[in-house]
Amino acid sequence: MPRRPIRLTGAAEAPPLRAALRELRATIGVGEDFPAAVLAEAEQAARAPRLPGSDETGIPFFTIDPPGSVDLDQAMHLTRREGGGFRVQYAIADVAAFVTPGGALDAEAHRRVQTLYFPDGKVPLHPPLLSEGAASLLPGQTAPALLWRIDLDAEGRAVTTDVHRALVRSRAGLDYAGAQHQIDAGTAEEPLALLKEIGALREALEVERGGISLNVPEQEVVQQDSTYALEYRAPLPAEAWNAQISLLTGMAAADLMVAYGTGILRTLPTAPDGAVARLRRSATALHIDWPHHVSYAQLVRSLDPHDGRHAAFLQECTTLLRGAGYTAFTGGVLPTPAVHAAVADEYTHCTAPLRRLVDRYAGELCLAAVAGQEPPPWVSEALEELPREMAEGSRRAGTAERGYVDIVEAAVLRDRVGEVFDAVVVDVKENEPSVGTVHLEDPAVVARVESDGAGLPLGERLRVRLTQADPVRAKVLFAPA
Repeated sequence: MPRRPIRLTGAAEAPPLRAALRELRATIGVGEDFPAAVLAEAEQAARAPRLPGSDETGIPFFTIDPPGSVDLDQAMHLTRREGGGFRVQYAIADVAAFVTPGGALDAEAHRRVQTLYFPDGKVPLHPPLLSEGAASLLPGQTAPALLWRIDLDAEGRAVTTDVHRALVRSRAGLDYAGAQHQIDAGTAEEPLALLKEIGALREALEVERGGISLNVPEQEVVQQDSTYALEYRAPLPAEAWNAQISLLTGMAAADLMVAYGTGILRTLPTAPDGAVARLRRSATALHIDWPHHVSYAQLVRSLDPHDGRHAAFLQECTTLLRGAGYTAFTGGVLPTPAVHAAVADEYTHCTAPLRRLVDRYAGELCLAAVAGQEPPPWVSEALEELPREMAEGSRRAGTAERGYVDIVEAAVLRDRVGEVFDAVVVDVKENEPSVGTVHLEDPAVVARVESDGAGLPLGERLRVRLTQADPVRAKVLFAPA
């Protein structure tokens, strides 16, 4: 997902902003349209996917996603186990049932690597006929899936893991607000009500092992008459509980791969001491109390994303997550590092194959591990090159994110050039101290600042003047006032 997700609300009649976003998509190099051969293969696959022998359509799965989502990778069903503990059944869309290795659809997925998200839409990894249709776990639709069955003890720790192919059918498609309302009102049926109980247990285990889940607010662009406003939307608790189910599965998948001796991990090195020290200065500037005996993980959990200062600081906390990547391994020789520093455990991506290429391969490796068999040749042959492909896809997604953030913020600020704002200097280039980044609380903007040669005061408050705001050039620039 993007580092700073931005969503347009009620801005359908915003031609300059829409035009600039279309231009950005064109420069990224991956078009929204699919070649004819890819679409033809997708149509054939949608009519005749490779179906599994196991039928699990009797399990009343449900999905929880942002409102309006139709590319549904995951469906879940949660129950209590006899004698204590819980059973998590997590169905993941089986993209391999629709994609022929070496075919046009497969080649296009390797070119695109991942779905690119923009404030006004997306450039999908697979044709919508599949990702929003036949392969999606839409309510009422029978579809092939990789069905994870993870049993937990009473404290939420995984005790057994299984994954196999099965036909599944979701009974309900919920959004986060609707799920949260049912849980809070006490009207949720047990499979949904258990999301809170299991999610809270998994969060407690995350604290125990030193993991970190950032509750980063989403920036939302709201059109107000002829102008725009940029505001923060704090995530709901149900979003964090839902994320814990995905994290649980990614950690279980990594455990299977490690025991199997072959796999691909999502890794993240520990942040250097200097990065934490820089973050401490930003906390001071934002008047966030961070005693030296309190760890970074403890501090993050104490923050309230509804608070403007905390929201600003949470945005900057993502800088400690830089350096994440994918590493393949064979022969039982694990990479260094093998652990994802924020998860504080071995971890892999396996729960979003409709939107991320690597997840299809991770799923196949886990199936092979459980069966005690060699992975399919198309998996083994691609494993060495997959980390490079994913790195290129991440670079492209980062370019898209930086571009649309600048475009949206320029649209919000375009009529305010010359105005002075209160800001905090949250980053300074080490080799060019006159260039850095400032964070405005109102409007919710993070943008570039350049002084006339003097060094910028990292972690301190600064009055800045807006000197440029051009949505067409995707340019926002401040200077010390």
